[in-house]
Amino acid sequence: MRSDPSGPVPPGGAEPADATDPALETLRPGQPTPGAVGRVGPGADEGFADPGEVGRRQRHELWMRRALEVAVTGPAGPDAEPSDVDAVADIPVGAVVYGPDGAELAVGRNERELTGDPTAHAEVLALRRAAERLGRWRLEGCTLVVTLEPCTMCAGAIALARISTVVFGAWEPKTGAVGSLWDVLRDRRASHRPEVYGGVLETENAAVLRAFFR
Repeated sequence: MRSDPSGPVPPGGAEPADATDPALETLRPGQPTPGAVGRVGPGADEGFADPGEVGRRQRHELWMRRALEVAVTGPAGPDAEPSDVDAVADIPVGAVVYGPDGAELAVGRNERELTGDPTAHAEVLALRRAAERLGRWRLEGCTLVVTLEPCTMCAGAIALARISTVVFGAWEPKTGAVGSLWDVLRDRRASHRPEVYGGVLETENAAVLRAFFR
């Protein structure tokens, strides 16, 4: 079960330590921990599955497989006809936004080469489409699932959209901004810090990217 803070912070006291505290040198970069003030993240031995329900770990893996499908075959899925997206050499990264109830709201796949738009990363496109569908830019309660660790641009967009949870697959040591090179989403100075779960189906996601760059 999730551990709870020991109690409220006394007036003038310090915030509870969490993953964004630079003093926690033993914490693994990107370890799944909420960044919100006053909450303590789950440990590696947390029981994710609840009797009779799909647990968090299983749910994240299920959602990640959908994001991986989007990365490989495009938003329409494996039964779609070949499209312009498939013919263009965009890096195969897929993203899916899920609503608070777990319903799929929107998907995105890298389209920089297809559109000539430098901001057309999978995450940004999925956020735009989810906001359009909901009719608002605030995506509180929503979860963004993406096959590759977001870059600084996408991490900034995620924070501005007020996404509540981020689940990503493969780590990106060169440009990753959610634990690898930077940790934009859980910086204590940020006004919004979502929960972050990294390395979900990491092997499968990394294999797709390696195959693309061969």
